[in-house]
Amino acid sequence: MEIVQSVANRVTDNVRQVIVGKDNEVRMTLLAMLCGGHLLIEDVPGVGKTMLARALALSIGCSFRRIQFTPDMLPTDVTGVNIYNQKTQEFEFRPGPIFAQIVLTDEINRATPKTQSALLEAMEERQVTVDGVTYVTPNPFLVLATQNPIEYEGTFPLPEAQVDRFMLRIHLGYPSKQNEVDVLSRQSDHHPIRDVNQVISADELLAAQQEIRTVYVDDLVKSYIVDIVNTTRDHPDIYLGASPRGSLALFHTARAWAAMNGRDYVVPDDVKYLAESTLAHRLIVSPSARIKNVSARQVIEDALRHTPVPGARARVR
Repeated sequence: MEIVQSVANRVTDNVRQVIVGKDNEVRMTLLAMLCGGHLLIEDVPGVGKTMLARALALSIGCSFRRIQFTPDMLPTDVTGVNIYNQKTQEFEFRPGPIFAQIVLTDEINRATPKTQSALLEAMEERQVTVDGVTYVTPNPFLVLATQNPIEYEGTFPLPEAQVDRFMLRIHLGYPSKQNEVDVLSRQSDHHPIRDVNQVISADELLAAQQEIRTVYVDDLVKSYIVDIVNTTRDHPDIYLGASPRGSLALFHTARAWAAMNGRDYVVPDDVKYLAESTLAHRLIVSPSARIKNVSARQVIEDALRHTPVPGARARVR
């Protein structure tokens, strides 16, 4: 697992120049990329969501595009459009910003459902179909989406089909006092994003993704993952539980997390650590439970508490 550890450490150290005091969140962002998944960052404005995406793209040397979602955006503003060329008398495809290796969809919940749905095919199948012609997205491909959880005016909640396509959801949160003082000091002369250089290549990232697929997951751990997901489906406070895509997300992220920590096998603690980030955003709490202030996070904690952890098997003599 040396390749994965090397990639993770170099990128984390590089992004740390810009994102102060959020090492775990940086590693979770890199975790999504190592798994080939997508990431939803849900937090208030000004905590560094955009800078995190830019620093990650610069560290890996990937192409980066930002899409600022607004209510008047059209699906073609995301995917691209065919334009008639008078010289050649043929239609030419002008690719949209979705054709980048790292795509930041800023304030994704400000776009209408029709525009939001333009991302569905790209996120799941790594391709975009325009006027009956299919175009493949570049590899690696990562969608980083941000949304403000406290602003509802002029927003359109993400449909469950789209939320389910995000492998992980994280929150950056406000920095501590000392970290915020450090941010002020670092930006006294210039923005530290200027000092971020490429530390790995896209080929190294793809090699790390291949190595993660060799991480061993015991059948007991696989059963443990499915039991946790099934608990969310049967929980009395849940209207809609996690889907099989949630089980796969927990499975893949657990393998990547084990590799990032130098192991070629997954332990139950990896699953428990990643359960909230991979499953909580997929759950719909029932109306009666919302009245009691029950959150998806509490349901995940309850599921982990009541799901038996696989351990040593008893020997029969």
